Amino acid sequence: MDISSSSTAMGADKEEIGSQNMEGAAFQSRLPADKLSTQETARFPDIAGNETKVKIFVAIRNQVLQAWLDNPKVELTLDSALKAFDSQPDSQLLNRIFSYLERYGMINFGIYKRLRPLAIKKVGRVVVVGAGISGLTVARQLQTFGMDVVVVEARDRVGGRVATFRKEQYIADLGAMVVTGLGGNPMTVISKQVNMELSHIKQKCPLYESNGVTVPKERDELVEREFNRLLEATSFMSHHLDLNYVSGKPLSLGQALELVIRLQEKDVKEKQVEYWQRIAYMQEELGNIQKKLKALQETIKTLHSCYEEVQDMNKNDVAAEFLIRSTSYDLSQAFKDYDQLMGRQASLQHKVVDAESNPPSDVYLSPRDRHILDWHFANLEFANATALSSLSLKHWDQDDDYEFSGTHQAVRNGYSCVPVALADGVDVRLNHAATKISYSNGGVSVETVDPRDPLGFEPVTFKADIAVCTLPLGVLKQQPPAVEFEPPLPGWKTAAINRMGFGNINKVVLCFDKVFWDPNVNLFGHVGTTTAGRGELFLFWSLYKAPVLIALIVGESALIMESISDDVIIARTLAVLKSIFGSLAVPTPREMVVTRWRSDVWSRGSYSYVAAGSSGNDYDLMATPVAPTATPSGTNRHPVPRVFFAGEHTIRNYPATVHGALLSGLREAGRIADQFYGLPPSISSNGDLIRTPLNKS
Repeated sequence: MDISSSSTAMGADKEEIGSQNMEGAAFQSRLPADKLSTQETARFPDIAGNETKVKIFVAIRNQVLQAWLDNPKVELTLDSALKAFDSQPDSQLLNRIFSYLERYGMINFGIYKRLRPLAIKKVGRVVVVGAGISGLTVARQLQTFGMDVVVVEARDRVGGRVATFRKEQYIADLGAMVVTGLGGNPMTVISKQVNMELSHIKQKCPLYESNGVTVPKERDELVEREFNRLLEATSFMSHHLDLNYVSGKPLSLGQALELVIRLQEKDVKEKQVEYWQRIAYMQEELGNIQKKLKALQETIKTLHSCYEEVQDMNKNDVAAEFLIRSTSYDLSQAFKDYDQLMGRQASLQHKVVDAESNPPSDVYLSPRDRHILDWHFANLEFANATALSSLSLKHWDQDDDYEFSGTHQAVRNGYSCVPVALADGVDVRLNHAATKISYSNGGVSVETVDPRDPLGFEPVTFKADIAVCTLPLGVLKQQPPAVEFEPPLPGWKTAAINRMGFGNINKVVLCFDKVFWDPNVNLFGHVGTTTAGRGELFLFWSLYKAPVLIALIVGESALIMESISDDVIIARTLAVLKSIFGSLAVPTPREMVVTRWRSDVWSRGSYSYVAAGSSGNDYDLMATPVAPTATPSGTNRHPVPRVFFAGEHTIRNYPATVHGALLSGLREAGRIADQFYGLPPSISSNGDLIRTPLNKS
């Protein structure tokens, strides 16, 4: 279609549409402000490559996005989007752009007031396994697209790993609890729709040693600089030296860090040897100079005696005159040599004193500095939900370029407000644990049991055209399998499941009558005394209105502590607090909660990470839907996918996050709609979607 004529219709106001505000709308939607995204290039081949058309496209697209972001509590219709333009845009192009943005979840997503009624006649049936953020999102989207959707959930609540403890005035998030920046984050829209009570998390984080002494700021900053330098060194090893395998096995970040530390320790020892060798050399030189000075003193004494004797000789005698002058010269030269040696001796003595007063460190890190460094390592283990020894050296930070801008936010009214809102109006069957997902060219069936029924005598089977599996990666990795697939998942899918890592973080929640810590900080750290136990109760959070502390257990300690009783864990936590604030300052908590996410049969951990031997490609494989292997009867067409996958472990650029789970749900809803309805349709003059019939082959 030729849309160049629309440039006249848009007039001078076209440039205003591409203003800074419109660019901000594109940024907030994770799209380039002045060009087509990769997906847009594929979906609009008639626009791509034409500079004028692209300029018009992004102007319209950005204006539609801005209209949605201005009021995400109400559905954006085509008519209301049109009113946002000062001049009439090309109506056909606007229809296409609007349909595209709606299909792929860039407008009209989340929890909002619908202005268009849902279709009475449903097209296609979908069963979603799991009522976490991704499952509820994909269900909600598909429902608005006119599909019949049911969600089966094993727990007695929605939310999955988004779980909030609520009792009396106390609130504490047991799973996800932080919104990691608002710039570009779809949770920004959700926060407006759900009225999430967001609060800026202050980054100040004092560190306390085990004896209660505060780590000096300059010491912490010094060790933190060394921590960053170590990470830079491992990055250089991986990306410039290509040192990613040892004896054919992938190198982990933890192995690389310890290798660099050992090299630093070796360097310290070598400098120590070099230092003492230099001291010994200078001491030897001083000894040699002393010997030379003593010899010169004897020489000077002898020459002086000779000089005195020749002074009495006949000066008119040529031989006597020669002897006088020769002796005088030798004596003068001896004094000169003596002065030079004295100067050399003074210089060496100064160097020796200077060296002895400035010896090199006899260790790379003092025990105290190593403890502080281990705290920073524990913080990195928190970010990745696993021990550093499990992380891929090359790919552990593969998603860093996609971090959102802005400060991190706490949800002071509890993160569970989001899944509860997303579930409103969705057919969610709680206490329905999936045990088997069968798929064929004829559709899918999901067998469920009530986990409250120990005998499982009343299984319920849900039949549909498509299944969306949002089971956590930890559940998919479980052996023997918690959920059977029939036929079994293809090898490329199971290989990705096995390669990827699924980490574990646990929390200790303590609710008090009053605040006894610094009320001006949201975080404070506890520096442990051993490398092995560095992740045990290393960080405390204070995020809520009520006096609540959340202590984190990460790394190797997260799994070890799951086998310890609540009483022991709570006693250890209180002991840490008393070592910091004093025994009399720490009261008995009113409420206490200890999480055990690895032991939770419905999650088997916290969130995914890039394990040694894995890469970002595995996230793409996890996102790829699965089709039956058999060709549909009576056709020569390839079978269409029947099982789709969503969740934080399926989104390469935003893994291990709530927003990643949300975006994966939007992605799969768009993918399923494409399969049922064809690519994004146009919109009729009355605002209805023009759909194509389902091809079930």
